[in-house]
Amino acid sequence: MNYFLEYTVPAAPDDAEFEFPYNEIQSGTTIPLSETDSEIVHTAELPARTGIIGATVPEAKLEAEQLINHSRATEALLYEDPSNSLQSGIGTLVATYVEGRGWQDA
Repeated sequence: MNYFLEYTVPAAPDDAEFEFPYNEIQSGTTIPLSETDSEIVHTAELPARTGIIGATVPEAKLEAEQLINHSRATEALLYEDPSNSLQSGIGTLVATYVEGRGWQDA
């Protein structure tokens, strides 16, 4: 099965926000902020959609929870998505995760 985990990564407590350069002409290029005159984008959180390996929903949940525990995310959505899309909200919602409460099947 193809599973995807959607979650939001907040900025670290000692940082107010993430900063990264935005440049449509050189998309995909990584440049240190101090070395670019590109517009700087500021955001307090970053959305993420990550592929999760698992043959069954319990296996996918276990793998997803390990990823969540190594991020600053506190909530997440687990989708089954045979299309392998990286677009947010695509697929069938399988379960939701909330820190301190664990998984809730959809």
